[in-house]
Amino acid sequence: MNFLRNTFAVIVGLCVAALLISLGVRLNSDWITYDEFAPFKHWESLLRSMEHKPYFFVALLISSGIAATVGGVATAIIVKYAKVAYAILIGFILLFIAMLDIIIFPYHPTFYKILIFLTFFPFAWIGGKITEVIYERKKKRAKRQLQKGV
Repeated sequence: MNFLRNTFAVIVGLCVAALLISLGVRLNSDWITYDEFAPFKHWESLLRSMEHKPYFFVALLISSGIAATVGGVATAIIVKYAKVAYAILIGFILLFIAMLDIIIFPYHPTFYKILIFLTFFPFAWIGGKITEVIYERKKKRAKRQLQKGV
């Protein structure tokens, strides 16, 4: 049962992260030159048109960091044990997808290629730590209340 729960948690974390990244891409209406909401269908043409506009890639890095954090939190909330480890797994999977993106579509600037490594792991780890700290505080609070009641 834990396997299904953990798998579901990873899928939820990845979906949350993908949603936030795609919303970050749609942040500026000047970037999107197509009508339907299909950010990955037109990804190559979007990257090609933004090749010399670094602010798009800065926004993409920021939204990727936020997405990794929130995706890590969502995953860590659902899993029962090893919350930080599963949050870091989200960061690893997102980094793997980003590296495939960089390999397949060569329109990314050099600063993006370097900073993407420094984005996913630390922010996903922070998401896992946030959840772990909150759960530890709840445990301590419940323990104190139990001791007061006895």
